[in-house]
Amino acid sequence: MIEIHEVTKQFKDKKVYVTALKHVSFTVKKGQIVGLLGENGAGKTTLLRTVATLLTPTEGKVKVDGFDTVKQPDEVKRRTGVLFGGETGLYDRLTARENLEYFAALYGLSKHETKVRIDELAKMFGMGDYLHRKVGGFSKGMRQKVAIARTLIHDPEIILFDEPTTGLDITSSNVFRQLVHQLRHEGKTIIFSSHIMEEVSMLCDTVAMMHKGELVFHGDIKELYKAEESEDLNYIFMSKLVRGNNGYAS
Repeated sequence: MIEIHEVTKQFKDKKVYVTALKHVSFTVKKGQIVGLLGENGAGKTTLLRTVATLLTPTEGKVKVDGFDTVKQPDEVKRRTGVLFGGETGLYDRLTARENLEYFAALYGLSKHETKVRIDELAKMFGMGDYLHRKVGGFSKGMRQKVAIARTLIHDPEIILFDEPTTGLDITSSNVFRQLVHQLRHEGKTIIFSSHIMEEVSMLCDTVAMMHKGELVFHGDIKELYKAEESEDLNYIFMSKLVRGNNGYAS
């Protein structure tokens, strides 16, 4: 479903090149829920942006459902829903419903499909009370709910979440977790980054750990627990950083 092959990404900062990703390779199968772990600056967001066609790899390639992210970006975008932490992509002067209608139109949904989908998502996230209010006056949590709904408006097969529970209260975070379980039941493929180890442990069947642009582990979370003789993801992650790539799995 998602094939990441020897991806390197460099950015030019004045006259110096900064390497954000270093020969990252792993595959995500259809229906897998992958937790992307790493400290700030590890390359998680850069990797997700590359998969989402927002960045072009300096080297290597990414394929989504068989489509090359550089050569066939439109095909990738049709199949992908994307949410990046801190970037809701919403228009403050529009209501929540108008925002969702706008993005639904971009994906070619009919008016009937749009109405049905918005009603479903509004009920799912408890947005009924403010669906007709302008987004500009929303709290961070309210905006995040609408942003998640925007990500899912076209019912994508592949979903990329970057810190999706940022700004959500406990109740809303639980709603998101229930949503992921539902998406798993529907056979969706998800990669999401999170600093909340409990969240990853609860939702993911696979983890990918990154450090300074490199992949230090990718594999089944239950097998990881067994190999490490621990279910403390925070401890395991820090241990992987100390040992480097020696414990790598794919």
